[in-house]
Amino acid sequence: MALPLSGVRVLELGNYIAAPTAARMLADFGAEVIKVERPGTGDELRNWRLYSGTTSMLYRTINRNKKSIVLDLRTEQGRKDVVELAAKCDIVLENFRPGTLEKWGISPEVLSAANPELIITRISAFGQTGPMSQRPGFAAVAEAYGGFRNLVGDPDRPPVRVGVSIGDSIAGLYAAFGCVMALFQRQTLRAAQAPDQQTPLTLAQRSIDVALNESILSMMESLIPDYLAYGVERERTGGRMEGIAPSNAYPCNDGHSIIIAGNGDAIFQRYMETIDRPDLGADPELASNAGRWRRRDELDAAISAWTGLHSREQALKILDAAGVPSGPIYTAADIVADEQYSARNMIQHFQVDTGGDEPADVGFVGVVPVIGDASLPIRSVGPDLGEHTREVLSTLLGRTDEEMGL
Repeated sequence: MALPLSGVRVLELGNYIAAPTAARMLADFGAEVIKVERPGTGDELRNWRLYSGTTSMLYRTINRNKKSIVLDLRTEQGRKDVVELAAKCDIVLENFRPGTLEKWGISPEVLSAANPELIITRISAFGQTGPMSQRPGFAAVAEAYGGFRNLVGDPDRPPVRVGVSIGDSIAGLYAAFGCVMALFQRQTLRAAQAPDQQTPLTLAQRSIDVALNESILSMMESLIPDYLAYGVERERTGGRMEGIAPSNAYPCNDGHSIIIAGNGDAIFQRYMETIDRPDLGADPELASNAGRWRRRDELDAAISAWTGLHSREQALKILDAAGVPSGPIYTAADIVADEQYSARNMIQHFQVDTGGDEPADVGFVGVVPVIGDASLPIRSVGPDLGEHTREVLSTLLGRTDEEMGL
């Protein structure tokens, strides 16, 4: 099938996770993504969680379906190449500290002069404007500024971090959305204008400014309105979600825990009947979520007493038959063996160099969202450093091997 973003070309100047995640999403759906990496080491992500070999699976995952070229942006030639490549691209994605492109002489104004229709998407800790714009910061800091970190963990312990770079990934999602939004606006403007009267969008209209802290803040639901309307400061609640009950992880007698989300009013009564506590289901105070939240400790104790009598498999089978939303807490091993993921092509296998004598069979998570009935196929896992330098510079810029120093 024709991919939705076929024909779109992206120049990625990003490192780490945020901008590369945005570019990966565009690449997944057909965009040609040219990833610029520094000489020698490339993107530092190549060495993150590297257990053996020369390129981590984290890099392979986030940079799949892309091309890698090596340019030294600290040199005049490297910067010249970037400007010339930008002239042949639809989008430039970057996540350097604000002011870096300007310092190198490849500011949005310079890139836009080379390509008046270029979409420029920038990701930074706090955005390109404002009193904190020049401050550096990784997602961990942004998660704290955005209010997220304060809600993660148990109430009697310091805040903790979730086990993935959620702030970077959310910013990447917003950046990808911003790119597609700008592409759509550019296309609709073209369609609305006569061929001899085409006026491109202004640089401001083509500039997407994604801040890590704002990306996190935007996911915090009613955190701010609740505070301003009611004076409520949300607190950490461990495995619960504040104001919603009963919904938690509950231990079974085989050492596993399961998630049960029986907090809907229509579900609660049959949920209580299922765990042999019809008295709780018939209690008028527990008919609404507010009452259940007040008595959350009592409810969790009753549910844990029931799950403690069953294995994970037994408990989930009973709950499923009763129509109570529940599920296991999966590990990586559980996921790769799961029939549902397999049916939707969500684990796709490639032969990958992992540092051994022979390539290993490695599964990678498929493309989300699904178009049709299963994940689109991954075309390639993250490239070797500079794998496509000759191809890109010769094809797009007409460089000879001698000019490229090859």
